Amino acid sequence: SMENVPDATEVASMTTSRPAGHGPVRAYDWIDHHAKNRPGHEAVRDLGTDRSFTYAELDRRVDAMAAHLRSLDIGRGDRVAVLAHNGVEFFDIQFACARTGSICVLLNWRLTVTELEYIIGDSSPMLLVHDVEFAESAEELQRRCAIGHLLQIDRGRPDSGYEAALARSGGEPVEREGLTHDDVITIMYTSGTTGLPKGAMITHGMNFWNCVNLGIPAGIGIDTVHLNVLPLFHTGGLNCYCNPVLHAGGTVVLLKTFEPGETLRVIGDAEQGITHFFGVPAPYQFMMQHPDFDDTDLSRLRVAGVGGAPCALTIMERWTERGVPLAQGFGMTETRPACIFLDPSDALRKIGSTG
Repeated sequence: SMENVPDATEVASMTTSRPAGHGPVRAYDWIDHHAKNRPGHEAVRDLGTDRSFTYAELDRRVDAMAAHLRSLDIGRGDRVAVLAHNGVEFFDIQFACARTGSICVLLNWRLTVTELEYIIGDSSPMLLVHDVEFAESAEELQRRCAIGHLLQIDRGRPDSGYEAALARSGGEPVEREGLTHDDVITIMYTSGTTGLPKGAMITHGMNFWNCVNLGIPAGIGIDTVHLNVLPLFHTGGLNCYCNPVLHAGGTVVLLKTFEPGETLRVIGDAEQGITHFFGVPAPYQFMMQHPDFDDTDLSRLRVAGVGGAPCALTIMERWTERGVPLAQGFGMTETRPACIFLDPSDALRKIGSTG
């Protein structure tokens, strides 16, 4: 039972030490917790398919996906790969894997089939969930890598393979695995300057501490409405700040991909109510060069984070002039990803520093 799971603030205040003779810290289910405590609060707003899901609705989708995984004999330690554009499905699968003890492998859709073949051969997923536009690649990968099952996403259509699988599997909650902070939840492939991609193994504990270490300085809470335009297969998209927002009980707003004019429109729309945004420097540059930038209402934006590369002085200055100082930081896939962040009040005084 998850009925007595503590709030995020309570968990964050717990000791980080592990007493001698005691085992690993138990992982807890964020979505289940919020579904019990704020079932009608909006969890995910998927602008790519014009759908919105409360925490109760997301919880039912997660349970249905977990039941579908069980029906395929996918359980503890087994891999589930995802090849898709941004959508609620990433969260269905991530938290379903958390309930079944399985591991999600998030694939970069920019890679070629040959590049993906190496990653799938290395991680050996039993199921590949893919967007309809990647159907040809998915079928080729299934042939090359002997993937047991494919499941197709088709823009949220009820008759799509993905939504039909959820509809078939919905019902009674699945039995949960007893997972700890040391269990792996995600594998993200990342490359250095040489060699083949390496699968960074992300644990439940790493996910939790990123929610604390990134979420608290960014002021993320129940009233946060975060707009994500970065790809969710990347640690920047999934964890800056989507996972911390869902951990806190806020709302994640998803765009399928980044387009500067559309992103500015969403940020400036009072009905969307966007409070948080994160990007690498390029989206900030493209938005500030867009003709709508000067007339976009940025007043509701409390936090705008930037990372992934050094941010040019002109970008920092231009956004600061519009009343949005950028919070620059540094991280790695292997650290899920938060390492250090510079307070926005020091952004212009310490150009070139990330903390």
